Amino acid sequence: MEKTYDIVIIGGGPAGLAAGLYAGRATLDAVIIEKSKVGGQIVTTEEVANVPGSVRDASGPSLIARMVEQSEEFGSNIVKDTVTELKLDGHIKEVICEKETYKAKAVIYAAGAKPRLLGVPGEKEFTGKGVSYCATCDGAFFEDMEVFVVGGGDSAVEEAMFLTNFARKVYLLSRDPELTCAKSIQEKVFNNEKIEIKWNTEIKEIKGDGIVESIVLYNRETKEESIHEADEEDGTFGVFIFIGYVPQTNVLKDILELDHGYIKTDDRMATGVDGLFAAGDCRVKPLRQVVTAASDGAIAAVSAEKYIEHLG
Repeated sequence: MEKTYDIVIIGGGPAGLAAGLYAGRATLDAVIIEKSKVGGQIVTTEEVANVPGSVRDASGPSLIARMVEQSEEFGSNIVKDTVTELKLDGHIKEVICEKETYKAKAVIYAAGAKPRLLGVPGEKEFTGKGVSYCATCDGAFFEDMEVFVVGGGDSAVEEAMFLTNFARKVYLLSRDPELTCAKSIQEKVFNNEKIEIKWNTEIKEIKGDGIVESIVLYNRETKEESIHEADEEDGTFGVFIFIGYVPQTNVLKDILELDHGYIKTDDRMATGVDGLFAAGDCRVKPLRQVVTAASDGAIAAVSAEKYIEHLG
């Protein structure tokens, strides 16, 4: 007889792992499906300092390893597979993957969102070693150093403002001759002495030996290239990229009404489809961090448990 789980959790990042932990604690039979590396974006972070209660000098991989351990201790099974289709009608849902089809009474979608990459040489190599996509996560590591912020939209400009709390100098790189953020935010940037805007400028390459040590800049108007090297005393500087995120929700585009690709939920993490819950960076939310993802996952699991109880 084909097995039917209580909950299928799609995504093995902090949201999915927290959902697995809480499902297990409720003695529910849960499986977590992850298509690539368990842990999501946090596994690329060398040091994690903003998760309450985490051990000093904890790294992304060590934090995730403990989350995986906790989830499995309570009985959640983690499998590697890629979801290709969801059939969510009726009391029993089907999660169709490349290797196998999983059936469950409830589904928690926690596939996350990925930062949009610049796609330049050195970007992937130095991610977590000077290149970051999260000022809240990594800004404090560049206390009294220089940082470069790539982007001209609301997120980039707001993060540039935030980074002035740490960095001695923030260079905002706009590939256009003007910012695309709200006018009210622009005024704050123009009046901040720590921020210098480099117009029509983009990064062509990121270089270094183990950490970011220099970048090649290109001026789209003058067609000139220049190199910015780290201050000798600092040894490095930060490169923060804010050109958007890509929520991993393609499989839901014909099932739910998405908001720029993000899933709309209520405060119980319920979506517009009975038995489908969403958690973590793939849903509409004001802050995308490990702590909020884990919170979402816990709430989604408890909500799924109550949903299953009502099925009878």
